[in-house]
Amino acid sequence: MQRITSRQNPRLKEAARLVRSARDRRKAGRCVLEGEHLVGVYQARYGSPETLIVTEEALASESARAIAARDPAHTLIVPAALFAELSTLPAGVGMLAVVPTPQPQPPAPADFCLLLDDVQDPGNVGSMLRSAAAAGVTQVLLSKHCVFAWSPKVLRAGQGAHFHLEIHEDIDLPAWAALHRAAGGAVVATVATGGSDLFAAALGGRIALAVGNEGAGVSPALAAQATLRVTIPMPGGTESLNAAAAAAVCLFECVRQRMRYA
Repeated sequence: MQRITSRQNPRLKEAARLVRSARDRRKAGRCVLEGEHLVGVYQARYGSPETLIVTEEALASESARAIAARDPAHTLIVPAALFAELSTLPAGVGMLAVVPTPQPQPPAPADFCLLLDDVQDPGNVGSMLRSAAAAGVTQVLLSKHCVFAWSPKVLRAGQGAHFHLEIHEDIDLPAWAALHRAAGGAVVATVATGGSDLFAAALGGRIALAVGNEGAGVSPALAAQATLRVTIPMPGGTESLNAAAAAAVCLFECVRQRMRYA
């Protein structure tokens, strides 16, 4: 492990640049994981990060020491004040890592997929990824105008879900949905009103669940490829759910049916 006190260190400068700029993260094919939990999940699934930055204070934790000890050659130990200049989280978090953004191969339709259509809120996307991973989704496909799935806010909300999914970005979802249908899969679009009752719909088999943003919903082009449109019945006094909450309800209705007919 190397102790660093200068912010001019090249690896620290690169980390700071990536934290600040979504454009640089996309261009470099890198993302920044903040916090021991995310770093630990990445390390368990993919191995060593390119750079691990940790404070002396964080190393007081046995679990943090274990993470750093797995790859001392790529670990930088920095003062808490210097770490605070890098991280978007409080200095007490004490650990971040620079890693290559996973790049899965172009997707052939899987049996259980989630399509995110122009969802731009990072917290919503991260929560949807977390629900998708918990539900056993194989692939998540994001349209061109979705938020970057590997941004720090999405990663924090996902709580490690990214590393249990195949995530594909900048996808032409209507074209992909047409291929999915041609291969015998179903495309289920969530709509606020006018769809079939979610809990009465048949959601077994090869399913791609499409969720749009809270303002516009699923785009007309993607909705046109749907084999089924579903609406969550809401007997209470609200007109709609948060997009992430709606996605979770729909995903786990799919789970319920898939388990029943397995």
